[in-house]
Amino acid sequence: MTSRERVRRALAHRETDRAPADFGGTISSAISVAAYDNLKRALGLRAPTRVLETTFQLAEIEEDVFRAIGADTRPLHGHPPAGWDRVNERGEYVDEWNVVHVRAASGLYFENVSPPLREADIADLDRYPWPDPADPERTRGLRERAEALAGTGFAVCGAPNHFTRIFEQAQQLRGMEQLLVDLYEAPAFVEALFRRILEIQKVRWDRYLAVAGRQVDVVRVGDDVATQAGPILSPDMYRRLLKPFHREYFAFIKERTDARLFYHSCGAVADLIDDFLEIGVDILNPVQVSAAGMDPAALKARFGDRVVFWGAVDSQRTLPKGTPEDVRREVRERVRVLGAGGGYVVGPVHNIQPDVPAENILALYDEAVGLRTG
Repeated sequence: MTSRERVRRALAHRETDRAPADFGGTISSAISVAAYDNLKRALGLRAPTRVLETTFQLAEIEEDVFRAIGADTRPLHGHPPAGWDRVNERGEYVDEWNVVHVRAASGLYFENVSPPLREADIADLDRYPWPDPADPERTRGLRERAEALAGTGFAVCGAPNHFTRIFEQAQQLRGMEQLLVDLYEAPAFVEALFRRILEIQKVRWDRYLAVAGRQVDVVRVGDDVATQAGPILSPDMYRRLLKPFHREYFAFIKERTDARLFYHSCGAVADLIDDFLEIGVDILNPVQVSAAGMDPAALKARFGDRVVFWGAVDSQRTLPKGTPEDVRREVRERVRVLGAGGGYVVGPVHNIQPDVPAENILALYDEAVGLRTG
């Protein structure tokens, strides 16, 4: 079975020779630069590491590493617009939405320090310098890369940019605290802001899928709507304010490709999964098993015939703090429970962090790739 066949069968809830394994196929199943450098040393590889995404300091994975790991997936990312995605002389990263990010001396990531729309009202949205979603740099060389990947036998996971979000992007622009206040006190402003963001995302996706839509097997959208304890918005508020935009967004994408829609939200999302499925979600990631209500067996029993689970190997405890045998044991259990009858892709809960030892990464994928189910 080729990797693409294996992934497609799992996505169709059919048995496979083994559960497919994802490493770096999406921006939410990637690896930090520090962890990646440790992994390459363990593999005896010495090529310099390039940064794929600045704010989370994620590595661009080389084909030698993909193959050494045994990953069944390959990413197909669009580009940032021309002139963006760099750190300035003051050590700031100013993204294309004009959000300023700074990395503290002891920090791992570039953090948002200046939400540019914190004091804005609806009229200010007309004057704001929004990103240009039609910048031709975004799809430079994309057709050639898509066609090359399509012939490799690997499952292709695509997105036009690293951040395909609505709610999270509103947080970045407005600031988390102010946006949460707005949900109660200024819902009209929130809806106007969501609308601006959605229209930009739709143009990005339209151009990306016009080039790559026939080659990708999975399209990734991410929008965190939960904490470890529960949803950020109550289910009722989600349904009133955000779900209509998600519905429109997902329908727009699915009208332009036959790829399965992969939706990423960290946290305790069990109370919202029925809503996600109603509006077109095919794949749920990262399946944060350490969050409230996210027990794998309960999720499989309740939703396993309707959604594909992608991830679920605990990156808070097992991967950074466990032994290689702890990791192997968890992989076996996830495949046993979530992989029964298909419908599961093995991977970490979100990106592999700097504190994960290389031997645990290798144990995860060695166990996954060697674990035969047929």
